[in-house]
Amino acid sequence: MVNKALQVKLGNWTLDNPIIPASGTFGFGFDHAKYYDLNILGSISFKGTTLNASEGNPNPRICEVSQGMINAIGLQNPGVDHIKKYELVQLKSIFHKKVIANIAATDIDSYVQIVQKLNDEIIIGIYEINVSCPNVNKGCLKFDSDPQALTALVKAIKKVAKKPIYVKLSPQVTDIVLMAKTAEQAGADGLVLINTMPGMRIDINTRKPILGNKIGGMSGPALKPIALRAIYLCSQNVKIPIIGSGGVSSPEDVIEMMCAGATAIQVGSANLVDPYACFKIIQALPQLMHKLKINKLVDIIGKAWK
Repeated sequence: MVNKALQVKLGNWTLDNPIIPASGTFGFGFDHAKYYDLNILGSISFKGTTLNASEGNPNPRICEVSQGMINAIGLQNPGVDHIKKYELVQLKSIFHKKVIANIAATDIDSYVQIVQKLNDEIIIGIYEINVSCPNVNKGCLKFDSDPQALTALVKAIKKVAKKPIYVKLSPQVTDIVLMAKTAEQAGADGLVLINTMPGMRIDINTRKPILGNKIGGMSGPALKPIALRAIYLCSQNVKIPIIGSGGVSSPEDVIEMMCAGATAIQVGSANLVDPYACFKIIQALPQLMHKLKINKLVDIIGKAWK
């Protein structure tokens, strides 16, 4: 039975709860389906999808840091055509809600082609336009730091997209509020804040970088204060919904991000530490809401500044 106190809305789309596994930390859900019924989730943001197959970065691809991890997967995926033919077909058989399609490219035309190929997929509810890839060697960062480039990209996608588009922004910019407002003014239907922060580790024995790509994206609890700041500032300056992401691993984190201004929450690296992370958060939310005297989650969105 759906607990209406947990329901949130992203535009016209009502989610049973705000919890969404973040792209790149949940694959296409198949591996996690053996642990629990995925339909308890609000949605799933599936693995970053590119126009053609991508092998990703060389190993090692993951290393630990205090209060988090650094990954340099590099958007490894079989390409949009394969994903349509195989992964999405399998996902439909186990997940009966709409999902979020995370897409990435290095040029506007490739983004547009991916969207056109996915437009007929009924299971997709939102396009998550990833313009903030910190662990690839070329491409999308220009769209995240250049207002003119981001405007051109969003407008081009909006011309062909048959579903709402949410732009996933990076914290590695001088003014994230400017980029959020730019995305909104160009026609974005929502935002995802934030992606990982660039970081690295060095092996003191070899004196060399640990990651094969040398630099990767840092995630985990250490990222949460940075994400909260971005959500807090941007939510006061845009009218479109925000999906919060960055360091969420508990129901308390969810409440904190929603108070900052997020409508829904993505859970990322916590899934890699504990495959039950999202399940546990959803199960624990009602008890925490009762303790904090929260009747409905929608009541606390932006409470920190409203």
